[in-house]
Amino acid sequence: MLIQIGVIGAGSCDEKVSKMAEAVGTGIAKKNATLICGGLGGVMEAASKGCKAAGGQTIGILPGKQKEDANQYIDHIIVTAMGHARNAIIAQSCDALIAVDGEYGTLSEIALSLKMGKPVVTLGSKWDIEGTWVAASPEDAVEIAMRLILTR
Repeated sequence: MLIQIGVIGAGSCDEKVSKMAEAVGTGIAKKNATLICGGLGGVMEAASKGCKAAGGQTIGILPGKQKEDANQYIDHIIVTAMGHARNAIIAQSCDALIAVDGEYGTLSEIALSLKMGKPVVTLGSKWDIEGTWVAASPEDAVEIAMRLILTR
């Protein structure tokens, strides 16, 4: 079974959030799942770095028009020229999503994912969103996401 887990979060983040995102990416690779993200910096780059370091595959769905905008850890680049509207593609392409911290763009991805019936796990979120599962750690986030995917 091909499992695709989205990792969403801000395009820039502090060291603490970066470490959490990297650990989520590592966990995704260890579960033999593919990581999908927005392909840019911050949480997306950190998660992709962790996934690649653990031998996983990454897909970046970019908001702009140029492949070169993708972070260095993206294996497969999808250029959309859709700006934030690309969040719907990320949400639809995943079996579950893990939101690491995040800002309003992340909030829009969470809302789209829930509307599409996708499971969403939050880690370090400042929002308490009905319908999401709250994880205590990066490892917990990946375990919850995998459980939700495999029991659907």
